[in-house]
Amino acid sequence: MTTIGTPGPVSLDLGGRTALVTGAAGGIGRACALRLAAAGATVRAVDRDAAGLAALAADLPDGAGGTIEPQVLDLTDLDAAERAAAGTDLLVNNAGLQLVRPIEEFPPEVFHQVLTVMLEAPFRLLRGALPHMYERGWGRIVNISSVHGLRASPFKSAYVAAKHGLEGLSKTAALEGATHGVTSNCVNPGYVRTPLVERQIADQAVAHGIPEERVLADVLLADTALKRLLEPEEVAEAVAYLCTPQASFVTGTSLTLDGGWTAH
Repeated sequence: MTTIGTPGPVSLDLGGRTALVTGAAGGIGRACALRLAAAGATVRAVDRDAAGLAALAADLPDGAGGTIEPQVLDLTDLDAAERAAAGTDLLVNNAGLQLVRPIEEFPPEVFHQVLTVMLEAPFRLLRGALPHMYERGWGRIVNISSVHGLRASPFKSAYVAAKHGLEGLSKTAALEGATHGVTSNCVNPGYVRTPLVERQIADQAVAHGIPEERVLADVLLADTALKRLLEPEEVAEAVAYLCTPQASFVTGTSLTLDGGWTAH
């Protein structure tokens, strides 16, 4: 098997910038918070997991150019979410949740919760962040979407609906923000090595009628050319790229990190 070396970090200086990352206590959000702080940003790390946020702040390496400010927040409190985003130069909408069920068995209250956290909360965070971005004439909105923002899978009605909606919200923000120096893009990972993915393996096994040990190969990686999980740090580097001056003309689009899934 050929081993491919891990490339170095994207060159990025966010000194003097304030970033807000949702779902920052673990997985992709954690990697993004650490990456942006390493680039010099003051990172408001938002999550409802207080212990996870404390561990995140403790893991910021000595000598990092920026800082991490943990903020415990449940994004279903939409008014609080909007207030939290005030004064933000860089917004990473990452928080999400997942339930794998057929539509006829999908609990309506969970569907509502998923849409609230993954679509309505990003809208409210944008409302809170955009006035400051417009005033400064610079802003970066990075929405952590998914390959499921571009493709559907069975048994994920709420997640797929939320991610498709996030794609549209991101494009609208791009069109409105262009004259104000604000870009808005989606990053679309395939399956990432995160607790969110690990927790759905049992549900996927039941939904597809297969043993749990077959879920990774037979379901999660079935449509990808690259037969591995994506690492959170790889997603964070894509987020970093979208914040560079070299990416200032990249807006209203989706940066797909799906291992060839959508090449079919």
